[in-house]
Amino acid sequence: MSLPHAILTALLEKPSSGLELTRRFDRSIGYFWSATHQQIYRELGKLEAEGFIRTLAAEQPTRGQKKSYEVLPAGRAELARWSAASQDPKPLRDVMLLRLRAAAVVGTDGIEADLRRHLDLHRQQLAEYEEIEKRDFPPGKDSPEDRLRHLVLQAGIDLETFWTQWLTRALEEFADLPTDPRR
Repeated sequence: MSLPHAILTALLEKPSSGLELTRRFDRSIGYFWSATHQQIYRELGKLEAEGFIRTLAAEQPTRGQKKSYEVLPAGRAELARWSAASQDPKPLRDVMLLRLRAAAVVGTDGIEADLRRHLDLHRQQLAEYEEIEKRDFPPGKDSPEDRLRHLVLQAGIDLETFWTQWLTRALEEFADLPTDPRR
């Protein structure tokens, strides 16, 4: 049920068309809650049918004009209800960890190279998050809204830092492993 709430959040931050919303997901919300463009458009229709959002009236109606949406009071109330509700953390499900466990019994062919690739990807993501932090959260930008948004970004920075450290340690372990007879 979180995608509708991510959309409500984004629309409360700024009323948007479906296209603008999908671009914002690609640039920001998608870093921690991904969705395809098709999923977003489908959810917009559902949210409108439920009375949580509405289409804004166009200033000059033209054929093929993109619809912009805004959140209605019922949508704001639903988002407030959802954000205040208790939710348990989700268990970690990571394919790389499962592959390492499998490699312990079938051999490590291909894993080390993929660990290096993952390390590069996590380093790139960490650098991107750090750039966003420099750009969007300069010293003194500390309104309550900015502090909460920065906290979300810091979670991403911390997670990418964890993965880069863990992958570095995993590669050090691989360097110390004896030749695997199961290869």
